Amino acid sequence: VQLVEPGGGLVQAGGSLRLSCVASESTSSFNFMGWVRQEVGNEREGVLCITSSDDSTYYADSVKGRFAISSDNAKTTVYLQMNDLKPEDTAVYYCAASERAYYSEYLCGAGLPYLEVWGQGTLVNVSS
Repeated sequence: VQLVEPGGGLVQAGGSLRLSCVASESTSSFNFMGWVRQEVGNEREGVLCITSSDDSTYYADSVKGRFAISSDNAKTTVYLQMNDLKPEDTAVYYCAASERAYYSEYLCGAGLPYLEVWGQGTLVNVSS
């Protein structure tokens, strides 16, 4: 399966943006779907991730109450709704998927290097 993330761009602080992760086939076979971001010069950071095996959702502390994840009924598109954006949210955002049977907090953190499928990333630039 391939993942593509259209929808990045420039937005003012306080604004909203919705990213899409479009899969070439249904993502229902994946236990894990998540959004990961990387600022210039920093390592990748799991932002918001879900796992179906335990029906859990992991949120990075920095995005709690502001970001939300959802998918369409066909399970071919996963969305990241970002509200009240801040300049520190500026990063390249990646969609990722995994069949690994671990819980979301692990796969969204220490387990990031083991995720099998990644999109190419999309730049979100939040101006102050």
